[in-house]
Amino acid sequence: MTGLKTLRMRIKSIKSTQKITAAMKMVAAAKLRKAQDLVHKTRPYAHDMKDLLSRSLQILPDFGQPPVLLNGREDIPTELILVVTSDRGLCGGFNTNIAREVKNLIREREQLGIPIKLFCVGRKGYEQLKRDYNQQIIAVESDLGKEGIQLSHAMTIGLKIQHMLEEGTVGKVRVIYSVFKSALTQKITQVELIPLKVYPVVDKTIPIYEPSHVELVLALLPQNLVSQLYEILLETSASEQGARMTAMDNATRNARDVIQQLELIYNRTRQSVITKELIEIISGAEAL
Repeated sequence: MTGLKTLRMRIKSIKSTQKITAAMKMVAAAKLRKAQDLVHKTRPYAHDMKDLLSRSLQILPDFGQPPVLLNGREDIPTELILVVTSDRGLCGGFNTNIAREVKNLIREREQLGIPIKLFCVGRKGYEQLKRDYNQQIIAVESDLGKEGIQLSHAMTIGLKIQHMLEEGTVGKVRVIYSVFKSALTQKITQVELIPLKVYPVVDKTIPIYEPSHVELVLALLPQNLVSQLYEILLETSASEQGARMTAMDNATRNARDVIQQLELIYNRTRQSVITKELIEIISGAEAL
């Protein structure tokens, strides 16, 4: 009977876990719909901002001293890696895959003799990187998704990056994050934020800038950085919810399979116990 009691307790425990994973899947699906909608609305704005800045930089204005948000700091060899992950777990290999990509990039840069600094956005990325690269981590931002991703979060991160460049802490900025494709697919992506890549634009019109070409570009550079960071945060949020929904769905299915196996073992064990008791009763009756 001890074996039957243990099996009943295990089945009850796994059923409780199954209810939790099923509920988490539903919550992640609801959050995913909202995050996916924000991503689709933000992508055109970020693309148009890039396009507008690229048009404005087809002919470089006379800055005197180029802004750090355009060319970075050529005199500073240190490269900043912005690592964007989630604050919560239970989303499969989402954060682990990003951390692995970061570690691979750090090893590549170390072989080339390029110093690296890390800016971790998201608690899980920081926790996975601090053991091996705690000395390189110079900034951490977490708990961004408690009330949803806001533009102010991107502005805060953008200002910190700009200050690091102006102070000479870093000379270039690269970001590693996950691009949302679908609930089942998230693509880890590397993007060089600074120096800014200018894309060729086929346009024969002669622009007229007001108040001036220089002032327009200087105003667009920080806005472009913020818009790109906001898009990156939203992409990561949608990817996190998609990965969590998939992970919880797999966990629910696995729990169901385990419950079926345990119930089969329970029924067989119970039948064996009943048969044994019947044999003992019959043997006792024959002995009398």
